[in-house]
Amino acid sequence: MNRPDLVTPALSRGLPAFREEGGSRVEPGTTDALAVRDQFPAIAGWHYLDSAVSAQKPQAVIDAITRAYAQDYASVHRGVYQRSADMTLAYEAARARAANLIGGAADEVIFTRGATEAINLVAQVLRKEDRSRVLLSALEHHSNIVPWQLAGYDIDVVPLTADGRIDLDAAERMISDQHRVVAFAHVSNVLGSILDGNRAAEIAHSKGALLLLDGCQSAPRLAVDVAAIGADFYAYSGHKLYGPTGIGVLWGRKDLLESMPPWAGGGAMIDRVTFERTTFMPPPQRFEAGTPHIVGGIGLAAAIDWVEAIGVKRLHAHEAALVAECRERLRGLGFVRLFGPEESAGIVSFEVDGVHPHDVGTILDDAGVAIRAGHHCAQPLMDLLGVPATCRASFAAHSDSSDIDALVDGLSQVKRIFG
Repeated sequence: MNRPDLVTPALSRGLPAFREEGGSRVEPGTTDALAVRDQFPAIAGWHYLDSAVSAQKPQAVIDAITRAYAQDYASVHRGVYQRSADMTLAYEAARARAANLIGGAADEVIFTRGATEAINLVAQVLRKEDRSRVLLSALEHHSNIVPWQLAGYDIDVVPLTADGRIDLDAAERMISDQHRVVAFAHVSNVLGSILDGNRAAEIAHSKGALLLLDGCQSAPRLAVDVAAIGADFYAYSGHKLYGPTGIGVLWGRKDLLESMPPWAGGGAMIDRVTFERTTFMPPPQRFEAGTPHIVGGIGLAAAIDWVEAIGVKRLHAHEAALVAECRERLRGLGFVRLFGPEESAGIVSFEVDGVHPHDVGTILDDAGVAIRAGHHCAQPLMDLLGVPATCRASFAAHSDSSDIDALVDGLSQVKRIFG
């Protein structure tokens, strides 16, 4: 693995803000504007600040899943009876919804078990030809590191800027004609920093490489258009988008998918089978062996409908306001160290002086506040930050200022206990 100097001295200090092109800072004061908290039955009386790991589900999604199992259920792509035909139409409509959310076409969307499987699929199936290297960054989730290792790629690691973003100037210097893929997180799951996807695409394509974006944290909270970005692959998970677990999306350019061989064999992905030879369906069916997660697709479509009824841009503004308020409140405590950019996509990572994040998380849990405490499946980034773990508060549509109040009160209790 080629690792340039990844350490930037200012990475975890008070840092300049990052602004999306065309964006503007959202000030505190509008943090309860969405007023959807009562639509989430599982968080009554609870301050859930762990949406980056998995989002809670609104009642509309729960109802859609219940209805699919209790009233409408039948297998898809197989039966000639009406209910099977209806469920097939609903399942394929869900594929179209999953594609439309990110500006893609339905025949470019493969349903997977999640973004992890989606990235593994690309890493294992994409032909390397005479290129055997992949360009990653220092902030990647393990699910965008390990698949490339298992597939036998040589990995080069792009450092971060002082404010915790992927250093695209460095990426431009590092890219070569040996790189088959550039694979970056669109939004960091630890720092919340947002990638300039358009520039990343330009850098990858300048040397004939492909761009894969890990969209787990961006799909739920940013307006994404894969065609406008110039991405070649984009992966996201349903459960981080207010949908069910076990369903994910891999979007790929149609010409790329058509050039890729199947990944797994079995029912649904075949055209004709004999003992001598098998032919396969075109994409996306070619990559979907076996009975799919039918109700997962239905639930994901319901989640996308729910998100789009609010508006993704409105969700992002709401979470940006919460980030600004949270960072200001935590900085005012005097014993909290903040990581990452001042403006991020719904995520605030921090540590409490002299207290392990696991202890912080336990005390906050006693106070009815749920955060993530750990390495967040980003151990190389923890090494870069010089910490074993961080605390992470991540926001969602249902979050409001009362969650920040509870977090601050809980951290004050941490300080009282540990001195």
